[in-house]
Amino acid sequence: MGNMKAPPLSSSSSSSGVLRKGRLSTYLYTLLAFILLVAIVHGEYFAYIFGGLEPTRPTRVASPKPVKKREDYKVPPFAVGKGQEGCDVFSGRWVRDELTRPQYEESECPYIQPQLTCQEHGRPDTEYQKWRWQPHGCDLPRFNATLMLESLRGKRMMFVGDSLNRGQYVSMICLLHRLIPQHKKSMETYNNDALTVFRAKDYNATIEFYWAPFLLESNSDNAVVHRVSDRIVRKGSINKHGKHWKGVDILVFNTYLWWVTGQDMKILKGSFEDVEKEIIELSTEDAYRMAMKSMLKWVTRNMDRTKTMVFFTSMSPTHSKGDWGGEPGGNCYNQTTLIQDPSYWGTDSRKSIMKVIGEEFGKSEFPITFLNITQLSSYRKDAHTSIYKKQWNPLSPEQLANPASYADCTHWCLPGLQDTWNELLFAKLFYPNSA
Repeated sequence: MGNMKAPPLSSSSSSSGVLRKGRLSTYLYTLLAFILLVAIVHGEYFAYIFGGLEPTRPTRVASPKPVKKREDYKVPPFAVGKGQEGCDVFSGRWVRDELTRPQYEESECPYIQPQLTCQEHGRPDTEYQKWRWQPHGCDLPRFNATLMLESLRGKRMMFVGDSLNRGQYVSMICLLHRLIPQHKKSMETYNNDALTVFRAKDYNATIEFYWAPFLLESNSDNAVVHRVSDRIVRKGSINKHGKHWKGVDILVFNTYLWWVTGQDMKILKGSFEDVEKEIIELSTEDAYRMAMKSMLKWVTRNMDRTKTMVFFTSMSPTHSKGDWGGEPGGNCYNQTTLIQDPSYWGTDSRKSIMKVIGEEFGKSEFPITFLNITQLSSYRKDAHTSIYKKQWNPLSPEQLANPASYADCTHWCLPGLQDTWNELLFAKLFYPNSA
């Protein structure tokens, strides 16, 4: 049989085919133009999906005053999910929780310094350990130690500030260390104890604390012997300590307590080495503003905003005046219940300092995440170390006769309140779009 050929197309079928091709080309060009337009408008998100880049979005600092939006902020590099949009995790109430609190036992965390081991030093109750912070209208993400350690793999996390920040630092280690075998972790000190480094060896990660109570250079910088009544801070000296902070991936600052002396602050112009020293005096608020400006300028110049998250923990309250409606002139001694007044704030200078923070952070070119722990901590007059701590100096007969006279109403027992500070830090680290 001969080869069969396909019959020729008729003119009508030929013109129909041309029409179909014309329509197809029109549709194809329209589709390609649409795809190109979408790629131009949303190219950043295509890059995020296919190239591992992070989309940018506006971020605001959770501070007492509205701050300027900075459109070029990026999603923090440690973020893993979205929180509940608009949820203010710092506004809420304390609820009793005997199922999940405490998150560790004092006796099983060997890193707690003796100033904070209240049970070891005779505190008869454990009620202060059994409270959980519940934000209004949403939930605080539960602290996930595994996620925290995995995210720290190959990274450095550092707390910089005073003994209150050191308490938060130790709390973080207590929340994490149980996941690390004994021979795979260590803690060492350097620079005359100014720097403490906890190493998680399998993770190639460090969690560090650097003693700098003013952030700037001062005559109180000795990490062991720093009880100086005549405090002097050197202006423009943040690089003295800042050189030790470079290369850190998560940086948590605090500074407040040492500025509050009840008097003007002495500020040194020049160097501590100068024979003739020029010293001026500034109000607490003006001196504190000077420190905030220096810190923010240093962070902007030295931190990589695409890799580093910077936090600032607000003022830790004291309970030493009985101003919550208790015994006049009383303090935290023998206090085992919470303050129930939701509007309670205290009567010291915290509001004026908070105003300074809000004003200066609002101008920052670098995104600072503000951990507003002040009011939620103000309710916790029960959580201080009080008399249940190592006493570095022998107590006098008069003190022994009146325990309230030597109660520490500044620092906090561990486990306890400062674990909540780290839960808030965790929430902002991994779910940053809540308020």
